[in-house]
Amino acid sequence: MYDLKELEVFVSVVNTGSLTACARELGLPKSTLSRKIRHLEDVVEQPLLRRESRRIIPNEAGRLFYRYSRDMLELASQSREALDELREEVSGKLILCCHESLVRGWFSRVVESFMARYKGLSVSVQTRREIPDTMTDGVCIWIGPLARTTLRQKSLGHLSQGVYGSPEYFARHGYPATPGDLKHHAWVDRLGWDSAGLVLQNPKEGAYPLRPPKRAFTVDQFCVQGDAIADGRGLGLMPHWLVEGRLKAHPGTLAPCLTRWQGPLLQVSLLYSHGVLPRRVRAFINHVTEAVPESWWSPEEGARISLVPENGTYHANN
Repeated sequence: MYDLKELEVFVSVVNTGSLTACARELGLPKSTLSRKIRHLEDVVEQPLLRRESRRIIPNEAGRLFYRYSRDMLELASQSREALDELREEVSGKLILCCHESLVRGWFSRVVESFMARYKGLSVSVQTRREIPDTMTDGVCIWIGPLARTTLRQKSLGHLSQGVYGSPEYFARHGYPATPGDLKHHAWVDRLGWDSAGLVLQNPKEGAYPLRPPKRAFTVDQFCVQGDAIADGRGLGLMPHWLVEGRLKAHPGTLAPCLTRWQGPLLQVSLLYSHGVLPRRVRAFINHVTEAVPESWWSPEEGARISLVPENGTYHANN
C-alpha cells in the first residue's frame, strides 16, 4: 500500500522540478521531502527521479508511476470529500487571515454571521501585513498587489481610490486644482508604492504620472494613514470604500479633492491552498463570496465571481 503523503510529494516534485519549490508548495522541509521520496523508491523497488542540469525530472519508471500517482491522489481526494459531505455539521478549527485594513467592520461582520450559522466551529482570526506562505486549514483576504505566492488566488473585486484631506487642512492650505498642484502639498504616503510615483487617471484627460510630493508622513497601514490625514498632516490617496466606512464612525473628518481623478485600483483577493479543501474552508469561501460589497465589482466582474461547489472536487483557478 502506498503512502498518500509520499505520492503527494512525488507528484509535486515532478510538477515543480525542484525540491525547493516543492517545499514551498507543501510547507515541508527539504529533508522530509527527500526522505519520503527515498522511502517511496524503496517501496516500488526502483528509482523514479533523476537530476538533469539544475532540475529534478522523472525517469521512465517515474513517468509511468506519475500518471498512476495522480489518479490515486484524485480518487483519495474524491473519497475524502464524499465522506465529508455526509457530515451534517461544519466543524473543526478554521484559520482566517485578513489584511489589517479589512478586519474592522465588514470582515468582522462576515465572521460573526458565519459563526452564527455554523455553531460547531472554532475560528481564529489573524491580522496580517504580509501574505502567508501557506494556508493549510483556512483562507486569507488581501488588499493590493500579490507577491509571488503558491496559494490559489480568487478575485473578490477592486477598491477605487481618490485623494483626501481633512477640512482643517484645506482651510489652511486650500484645495489643489490639478494633480500638478499636489507637489506643493504635504503628502501622507503608504509604504510599498513604487519610487517612480503614482499614476492618477481621468476619463477625459487620461493619465497623469504623479511624482512623489513632499512627504509629511509615511505609514504602513491604512488606518494609521487615515488618522494622519484626518489630523491635518497632509493629503493622501485612500480607497473610497474605506473612507466611507471611516466617515460613518467619524463624520466630517475627511474630504475628497481632485474628484475627477482616480488612483490605481486595489485588488481584493481571496487566497487558499490547492487540492481538496475541508468543508469548513469551502463553506467560508462561499459565505465570504456572497458577502462581497457591490461597490467592489462591476456587473461584469460580479458575473464571474463563482462559488465553490458543495459536491465534487474543486479545481477552478479563479
